[in-house]
Amino acid sequence: MKTRKLGQLEVSAIGLGCMGMSEFYGDRDEAEAIATLHRALDLGVTFLDTADMYGPFINEELVGRAIKDRRDQVVLATKFGNVRTAEGGWGGVKGTPDYVKQCCNDSLKRLGVEVIDLYYQHRVDPTVPIEDTIGAMAELVQAGKVRYLGMSEAAPDTIRRAHAVHPISALQTEYSLWSREPEDEILPTVRELCIGFVPYSPLGRGFLTGAFQSPEDFAPDDYRRHAPRFQGENFAKNLALVDQVKAIAAEKSVTPAQLALAWLLVQGDDIVPIPGTKRRKYLEENVAVVEIVLSQAELDRINAVAHQGAAVGDRYADMSTVNR
Repeated sequence: MKTRKLGQLEVSAIGLGCMGMSEFYGDRDEAEAIATLHRALDLGVTFLDTADMYGPFINEELVGRAIKDRRDQVVLATKFGNVRTAEGGWGGVKGTPDYVKQCCNDSLKRLGVEVIDLYYQHRVDPTVPIEDTIGAMAELVQAGKVRYLGMSEAAPDTIRRAHAVHPISALQTEYSLWSREPEDEILPTVRELCIGFVPYSPLGRGFLTGAFQSPEDFAPDDYRRHAPRFQGENFAKNLALVDQVKAIAAEKSVTPAQLALAWLLVQGDDIVPIPGTKRRKYLEENVAVVEIVLSQAELDRINAVAHQGAAVGDRYADMSTVNR
């Protein structure tokens, strides 16, 4: 496995998003999830991504059990800030210093580790000065509970203010062939500050795999049934985009998912996508992309098909919590 740098933090060139192992994307299979995590480590995937809100809370516990005997092989990333109740309810976004420290202590216990390698603020709390939130996170670094700091879905000015308080190693934001908005301001900002970039949902929440032909393909409790891009006319228009990606992938004898991930890796050595999967089959497919080489002609074709704005519909039903 090749490696890349997120600031000063060295990680595998491809990470593993663990959210879907516990929530949002249909049925759960804990045994297969743990087998997938173990297989990821066997293949040299060192970068594992979770959050306290996934499950809620149980995804951190799952990851903790899986890495218990292999902690030295893992660069462990988790997040705080999206408030969930034990019953699964939503309580908004919170970034007060006391809450930051409470969440970190709780995550350490659930993960069964002494230190978190990369600790993200999952969403920015507009009611708390970013200097206060990052200041509390910096105290966690000083206390030895966290090694590096990250942010997610933050706006350029917020990133700059945060970085002035304590170095930010990674920014996590949705980025893929159908979510190219970070190219305008976010990527230039993090590159100026030498902050690594971690695209989440690099396969368009699975849509870019080409596996879905109808909204009915999703389980009744699947989050995507209620996401704007997966509904009605938007679904049909986005499916046409995926069909073109599939055609290019077929010519190259790779899967659409592999083409989408290979395209992301070409966008810069500071980019480390974290495709999520809960099955070994798809994990192995994703990891293989580090060996795929795209020609300039192929990149030009992909960019012409999946240009910025090609996808139809907002990323979330409520976009008020992102890029702020």
